[in-house]
Amino acid sequence: MAALRRWLFAGLLVIAPLAITLWVLQWIVGTLDQTLLILPGSWQPEHLLGFRIPGLGVLLALAILLLVGAVTSNFIGRKVVEWGDAVLHRIPVVRSIYSSVKQVSDTLFSPGGNAFRTAVLVQWPRPGVWTIAFVTGSPGGDVASHLGAGDFVSVYVPTTPNPTGGYFVMLRRDDCVELKMSVDEALRYVISMGVVVPNAPALAANPNR
Repeated sequence: MAALRRWLFAGLLVIAPLAITLWVLQWIVGTLDQTLLILPGSWQPEHLLGFRIPGLGVLLALAILLLVGAVTSNFIGRKVVEWGDAVLHRIPVVRSIYSSVKQVSDTLFSPGGNAFRTAVLVQWPRPGVWTIAFVTGSPGGDVASHLGAGDFVSVYVPTTPNPTGGYFVMLRRDDCVELKMSVDEALRYVISMGVVVPNAPALAANPNR
C-alpha cells in the first residue's frame, strides 16, 4: 500500500501540472476563437472549408491587435483615439465603466507605468507576520492629505494561491522591504504557497529590523 500511495502521488505530480496547463490553454484558445464571430457568416471557416480550425481566432485576435496598434501609433490614429475617448466620456453609464477600466489598463500595460514593477516584503495582517506584496504607485489627491507626514506607497497584497484576489493598502515606504527578485518570481512564490523558492539574492534589507 505504501508503494501504491507513493506511485499515485508521483503520477499526480506529473499529470496534474500538464492537465491544468492544457485546460488553461484550451480555455484561452476557445475564448479567443470567439473573435471569429465578428466575421460575416459567409467568411466563417466552417462555411468556407466545411470544418472548424481551432486556434484560428487566436491568429485573428493577434492580427487585430497589431493592426490597431499600428494605426494608433501615428498622429492621426492618436487623434482618433482621443476623439473616441471624449465621446465615451460623455455617455452617462458608459463613462464611469470605461474611465475606470481605461485607468487600470493604462497603469498595468503602459510601458512607462510603475504598477507591479517591484516586489516588497510587508508585515501583514499584523506586526510580526510577513508576506509578499507589490508596489502599485503612490497615494495622491485627498487620500494623501489625510495620511500625514511621511513617504507612503500603495501596495497590493495578493492572496494565495489565487493572486487575482487581495488587498489594497497604503504603507510607509520605510515599512516595506524591497526584494531583489523579479515580479514573476514573487508571483510564483505566492502561487506555490512558498513551495517554489526563487533563486534570488538576499533581501535588500533585514526584515527583522
